[in-house]
Amino acid sequence: MRPAHRWGTIVGMIHTAVVTGANQGIGAATAKALAQQGINVLITFLRYQPDPDPSTPEAYFTSRNSGADEVVEVITALGGRAHAVEADLARPETAAQLFDEAERVFGPVDVLINNASGWVQDTFLTEDTDQLGRALRPVTSGTFDAQFAVDARATALLIAEFARRHIARGGNWGRIVSLTSGSPQGFPSEVSYGAAKAALENYAMSAGAELLGHGITSNVVHPPVTDTGWISDEVRSRFSVAEAGEVADVIAFLCSDAAQRVTRNVLRMA
Repeated sequence: MRPAHRWGTIVGMIHTAVVTGANQGIGAATAKALAQQGINVLITFLRYQPDPDPSTPEAYFTSRNSGADEVVEVITALGGRAHAVEADLARPETAAQLFDEAERVFGPVDVLINNASGWVQDTFLTEDTDQLGRALRPVTSGTFDAQFAVDARATALLIAEFARRHIARGGNWGRIVSLTSGSPQGFPSEVSYGAAKAALENYAMSAGAELLGHGITSNVVHPPVTDTGWISDEVRSRFSVAEAGEVADVIAFLCSDAAQRVTRNVLRMA
């Protein structure tokens, strides 16, 4: 964990965050960055073994199929508080269960990070691989469901649960940050992923408009190509690659008091 930025400290109360998909990559870096600000963190993860792909480093498959013990250990060793829960966000009842668990361990949730993804790579074409040599599959009901259940529906249900509980207790401070990719105008070779992220962006913007009167900001971060373990030499030779911690810094800023007037934005990182 790096030294805290000057905007990092949140003064006056202890906050609790739910960070989805935080056993590796951007989610893990975000959990650590928020804990560095003094925020209690409920980490969600789901052990998942993607289909083998020779174009992707083996370390990626290992991290996707790991738990979150290492992340919790890092946070607690540095004086923070974290608790990990394995949870399938594709199940509609999971959203309420996660907030119940966070409240049981830490208290009311006032920071929500929608980072987890049901990522699959599908296409309307007949090619087996994309321009980087990664495996493609055709669009099917299965690829649609895998993407929309997590990236779109789970995002909507988590925001709804967050808002309901926040309003019921008379909360006046809250932060929602969701992660996106692609473009609302389409995402070739990742068409269901792009479509689900477009839905996520729309939910996040609606939340920003509807919940501002309750002290909740809602923003979306669009990271650049980021090294979360899947970056191959071919990808690195073609793109400027960011580190997960650089993305986490932006998310942590949006969750700070310094960002109290920042809402309804899609922040596209360079």
